[in-house]
Amino acid sequence: MRIVIAEDAALIREGLTHILDHFGHQVRTVGDAPGLLAEVARELPDVVVTDIRMPPNFRDEGLRAALELRRRHPGLPVLVLSQYVEHRYAAELVEAGRGVGYLLKDRVGDVAEFVAALDRVAGGGTVIDPEVVRKLLAQRRMRAPLERLTSREREVLALIAEGGSNNAIARRLAVSDAAVAKHVNNILAKLDLPPSTEHHRRVLAVLAYLRG
Repeated sequence: MRIVIAEDAALIREGLTHILDHFGHQVRTVGDAPGLLAEVARELPDVVVTDIRMPPNFRDEGLRAALELRRRHPGLPVLVLSQYVEHRYAAELVEAGRGVGYLLKDRVGDVAEFVAALDRVAGGGTVIDPEVVRKLLAQRRMRAPLERLTSREREVLALIAEGGSNNAIARRLAVSDAAVAKHVNNILAKLDLPPSTEHHRRVLAVLAYLRG
């Protein structure tokens, strides 16, 4: 894959480059948000990896650049890799569609898992660290239509938000796959999510949960 990395810390930037080179990927790097926008315009990469806080103000430049890239290049896969959770823009990034990820640097403890997550995002999947989900939820209170859900349905939806498949959720809750499928169908119906692809409906359900 052709990857553009936006990271102002030289050691992290070089470390990521070394790792991804080892896995056979072509990597270009930049140190700020304007550089990211320019490099993507030149290279049209397969996926972007960006930090959030970068020069000149070290606030949310990287994340805002990622959202701008999604507007300029619809469907461009973007993986945010940061120490921080920006509550406003995190939900907006996920809402932008498939091919997005949000991982926390201090919780990435395995190189192979990181590369697998990057591959998943590049392939159109969604990868969100459970800690990001928890921090977003801590900023929001439950409200309708989530109030329609039973306690078990909320539990299932929380596990969906953490990236669990029906089978994984069934194992976690010690119930059958059929029971989980029934809960998922009830959740989608109560959240007024019309029939579509299963993946898309689950992402919309998670967004509703994050905003609840």
